[in-house]
Amino acid sequence: MKIRDMHWQHVEEYLENDDRCILPLGSVEQHAFLSLAVDAILSERVAVDAAEPVGVPVFPALPYGLAPYFQAYPGSMTLRVDTYVRVVRELLDGLRRSGFRRVLIVNGHGGNAPAGALAQEYSVDHPEMRVKFHSWWSAPRVAAETQRIDPAGSHASWSENFPWTRLEGVTLPDHRKGALDLDLLRVLDPAGVREYVGDGNYGGEYQKDDATMHGLWSVAVEETRAMLDGPWGL
Repeated sequence: MKIRDMHWQHVEEYLENDDRCILPLGSVEQHAFLSLAVDAILSERVAVDAAEPVGVPVFPALPYGLAPYFQAYPGSMTLRVDTYVRVVRELLDGLRRSGFRRVLIVNGHGGNAPAGALAQEYSVDHPEMRVKFHSWWSAPRVAAETQRIDPAGSHASWSENFPWTRLEGVTLPDHRKGALDLDLLRVLDPAGVREYVGDGNYGGEYQKDDATMHGLWSVAVEETRAMLDGPWGL
């Protein structure tokens, strides 16, 4: 149930019987030949698909995250860490004022890790609240299924290439790109990252067949729904 399809009275009525909601986090950054908004698209979609059977509201994904290393790629955006944490905290404040008490943050971008630390801190500061942080793509079941399909899959490769993250009219390379040195990537400046990474794919094939991707997506939805269902400790 998308918040964009509700008005405030709907939310007030919902809160009479349930206090859960989902806040997706994304990023706008280069994803090779895929949409710049891959992380926001996927975090919101997996949240909506997971929440639909139980009627839990899903807020629009926060599109911007932490991606300073991609600043040399046009269209890639980033916030400073202190700005980002403050924004997420203030969004949680708004949810708390509305009456939500159990918040599942569905994260779509590895760079957004500071929001995970904030989730724990927020629950300590506000004992009436429980905030879970769920990076859907690296959760145990999804990670295991990704490894089963093809261990060579990383940023902007097949593992993020779903029918809803592709761009119309864009032809994808049909070769397998060699794996990159992630330790080296962590010490390069943005210009160095672009020179080393090239098109943006961190390694692996660019695309798998749709049946494979829909199977992976089903695992992601089920695992996210399990996080939503509990336990919450309240």
